[in-house]
Amino acid sequence: MDSDVPIGWVTQLRKGTLELCLLNAIAKTARYGYEIVRLLGEIEGLVIQEGTVYPILARLRREGLVDTELRESSEGPSRKYYRLTSDGKRRLRAMNRYWSDLSKRITSLVEA
Repeated sequence: MDSDVPIGWVTQLRKGTLELCLLNAIAKTARYGYEIVRLLGEIEGLVIQEGTVYPILARLRREGLVDTELRESSEGPSRKYYRLTSDGKRRLRAMNRYWSDLSKRITSLVEA
């Protein structure tokens, strides 16, 4: 990371995009918690931890945006899989549209 970028700003930016990334991670297929953590951990600069993801998933479930399903695993105990509900899919479409529009506007401002 560039040493001129304030750490507090980077932290807030990460927090603001985490929910969007999380919802997109389960948009096409159900995933279990640690799988989500690993997937998001591959995004350079996002810096994610299990302790951050699970509370967000729990909140999204309470809000009716995510459903869970317990599945048997051949590699150990059963795993809780997360998938979007129809409300979650609608919310994600709206968030993705907003993100796309905002990022285009910011890019045009930066390039001006």
